[in-house]
Amino acid sequence: MDKVIDYYNRFDEWGRLDREPIEFIVNWRHIRSLLPQKGHILDNGAGPGKYSVELAKNGYDVTLTDLTPRLVELAGEKAVELKLEEFFKGFHIADARNLDMFNDEQFDASLMLGPLYHLQTSADRDSAVQELHRVTRKDGIVFVAFMTRIRHLTTSLLYPQHWKPNDNIADINLFLETGIFNHQDEGRFTGAYYFNIEDINPYMESQGFETIKLIGSSSIAGSFKQEQFEYWRSRGEEEFQEVMNTIYKESENAHILGVSSHLLYIGRRK
Repeated sequence: MDKVIDYYNRFDEWGRLDREPIEFIVNWRHIRSLLPQKGHILDNGAGPGKYSVELAKNGYDVTLTDLTPRLVELAGEKAVELKLEEFFKGFHIADARNLDMFNDEQFDASLMLGPLYHLQTSADRDSAVQELHRVTRKDGIVFVAFMTRIRHLTTSLLYPQHWKPNDNIADINLFLETGIFNHQDEGRFTGAYYFNIEDINPYMESQGFETIKLIGSSSIAGSFKQEQFEYWRSRGEEEFQEVMNTIYKESENAHILGVSSHLLYIGRRK
């Protein structure tokens, strides 16, 4: 996992969610609508704490974990900067595959919006999901991020020189068969695993979760830039909210899951 740590030591994950706001906006809409009214939430693999901060702003107790020490430190600094430290119950450098610092059923709900696509073996992915299951209380809601093969296939065909070794059809076919991707350009991305969309719900269900829904985090607005948001805002707040409601609604449309860079699985712990 050293390469994952090295990558996120350099990469501006907080800035990514600012530059590509639709993912965060859509995810948060679904997360907030399904969380209990109050409680203790685990943000597992939280990065710099973008979602944790939002949880704290809404009055939840939050425990944050991440594999990268620099990001855990940054999350702590954000909590202090925004005067939210009273809501944070811990900042932990931790591997999602081993959460032994937590008790069984300790959290009322849990987020895991990153670790799964950095774990390339089925045993590692199983360990992370089983730990999420263990520390979440019975009937607690979980939110888990996935990346998909079909979207990465599209990206590879569009920008082959940026996604080596997926710059030739033989390696693309191997990727489609295995879901495993190892970037040849050191530092551009980490080793990753991409799911087939049709496997996500059955996989999570096999690990003890009941599926609520699977949504496309980019919805129909994955290509939006600032100019698109500015245009719809210029037409007035009422029309802008109608546009956003359409984006939220269509995020649940199964026909657009393959064009979204990230999917959000929402399930209930049995």
